[in-house]
Amino acid sequence: MADFKKKRVGVLMGGISAERDVSMNTGAGIFRALQAKGYEAVKLEWSREVDLAAVLRSEKIGVAWIALHGTYGEDGCVQGLLECMRIPYTGSGVTASAVAMDKVLSKRLFDDRGIPTPPWHVVKDVAEATKHARALGYPVVVKPAREGSTVGVSIVKSESEMAEAVAIAKKLHGQTIIERYIAGREISVGILDGEVIGTVEIKPRAALYDYDAKYLRGDTEYRVPAPMPKAYEEPIFDSAKRVCEVIGVEGHARVDFRIDEKGDGWVLEVNTLPGMTGTSLLPKIAAHAGMDYPTLVERILESARLENA
Repeated sequence: MADFKKKRVGVLMGGISAERDVSMNTGAGIFRALQAKGYEAVKLEWSREVDLAAVLRSEKIGVAWIALHGTYGEDGCVQGLLECMRIPYTGSGVTASAVAMDKVLSKRLFDDRGIPTPPWHVVKDVAEATKHARALGYPVVVKPAREGSTVGVSIVKSESEMAEAVAIAKKLHGQTIIERYIAGREISVGILDGEVIGTVEIKPRAALYDYDAKYLRGDTEYRVPAPMPKAYEEPIFDSAKRVCEVIGVEGHARVDFRIDEKGDGWVLEVNTLPGMTGTSLLPKIAAHAGMDYPTLVERILESARLENA
């Protein structure tokens, strides 16, 4: 673990994705936590009008705490910039970030390595989506391949809902995916430095744990740790660690599952820059493991590095 007490820590926040507001919230919390731990931290709010490389140079940033979410922040782009500028940063490297953000690439890896993930297809239009939905069986999930925070995700229960779901997904980044909807429980596994630190079960009021349920409504129930027998827990932990190994995840991450009625876990995705807001899942998991929010932020900072050092 590196000691960055003598480095100026830049908290990269905001960004130019659909998840900008979440990032601003995440970044504010991280900034306060770093100050509480005695670090020289500065907020770096990125927008389309801001030359991020110039700001990093002018602020003399020695290490970057990446609090960005979504496109350009979570997909390897900012990580590549920091590599070029030789500024160590939190989270996964360029390749792992890009692969984890692209659900087509990550699901191909899951399939290749025998990691259970819901059956899926890339679709070009409504007709192709409808054809695959009939084979998969309704309900199905339609989503864009390169967005986070459930942005653009729809649960489609009948053919009459397909056109709207495909249209929503196509407005966003990446190819459009259709996959089988796995009925059951939603579980997230927290990862820190390659080890499982705990779980949380998410119980939203609506069928979909969407952006509003995560950040706006406040009516979601969280159960930490997720109650489950050891016989179910161990395979899920194993899958979470295998996912991170296959993709090359470093530092902190969250692996999201659906658990079916048989207790089998299906990997939905891995989030290499999980939210760190007041309602976010990784801080809830860490708190149950005895790690308060500032300590979690510091642990993540200590893992900052360059992929090509």
